[in-house]
Amino acid sequence: MVKINEKVPDLEFEVFQKEEVRKTKFSDFKGKWLVVIFYPADFTFVCPTELQEAANYYAEFKKAGAEVMSMSTDTVFAHKAWHDNSPAIKKVEYPMAADPTGKICTAFGTYIEEAGLSLRASFIIDPDGVIKALEMHDNSVGRNTEEILRKLQAAKFVRENKGHVCPVSWKPGSKTLKPGIGLVGKI
Repeated sequence: MVKINEKVPDLEFEVFQKEEVRKTKFSDFKGKWLVVIFYPADFTFVCPTELQEAANYYAEFKKAGAEVMSMSTDTVFAHKAWHDNSPAIKKVEYPMAADPTGKICTAFGTYIEEAGLSLRASFIIDPDGVIKALEMHDNSVGRNTEEILRKLQAAKFVRENKGHVCPVSWKPGSKTLKPGIGLVGKI
């Protein structure tokens, strides 16, 4: 299983996006931030609320220099059918990745073998392909996309401002910390 500050494996997979199916791999995202949203399955209850919320924030993620990608163990054909039939999922413009064999979910530690599904998890990957944040929890609890965006902004800030760290609930424009110095003004 990949861990914080480790590089993600360069696995290949298919995505459904903008009415097209294409093959891609993690190295195709090199040079930009990537937020991967693992979820259990298409045509379920909590999942469309999360993917729709991510779609609502998609422009903010793009503004922060990141791509968003959802991933489940469904096929790209199931993603297309869901996209075509769900008003919530119709709003999704980011790539919807397919992992029907569970190999990517296994590599990321989200795979539930006895169910053939993924746990609900979010990974923030930096432009070098290194994991900077992850969150994983029971499938009965939905996540907060605004918090994922905040974590992305904090990780990006720390990368671009060496020597600074972000305190609790930090948001862009807030004061940061400098180890050994303490709270510092806005940058």
